[in-house]
Amino acid sequence: MARWQFGLALAAAAVLTGCGSDDTADPTTAPPTTTTTTTRVPATIAPRTTPVDPYAGLPLIDHVTWTENVDGPRLLVFPTQAGRKTAAPGTDELAWQEVRALDADADAPGMRDQFLCHWVWARMVAPDKPSWNLEPWRPDVGYQATVSANCNPGGPER
Repeated sequence: MARWQFGLALAAAAVLTGCGSDDTADPTTAPPTTTTTTTRVPATIAPRTTPVDPYAGLPLIDHVTWTENVDGPRLLVFPTQAGRKTAAPGTDELAWQEVRALDADADAPGMRDQFLCHWVWARMVAPDKPSWNLEPWRPDVGYQATVSANCNPGGPER
């Protein structure tokens, strides 16, 4: 250790011994070993807030009714106010389960995609449309193609 480093160590020891240690310590002895403990202060984490769904627990579908039109059978799905207004995640599937519970025949190929298309898009474009019309005779083309056909794959709604 260089002479100036030793002097610096002695000065540091003197300062450290003057901070609550025994003042009778011999400054000519080797500098004390110091241990530094760093306590990490946890960052403040903002609580995750999930918007409260004011419609939670309310029915999303009021009723369903089968009718007949020139093209074939049609299921009219009448959403409740909660079904028209909720934006909570997962309510699309809850509402579809309600439709199926009201009439098991609703679970025909392509009908779920038509329903989801109405749930996502018709609620935005025509929020006051009295019913959403699902037709089992429409081709089952998948959700994206159903959306591209304005929820009516295989031809326009008549």
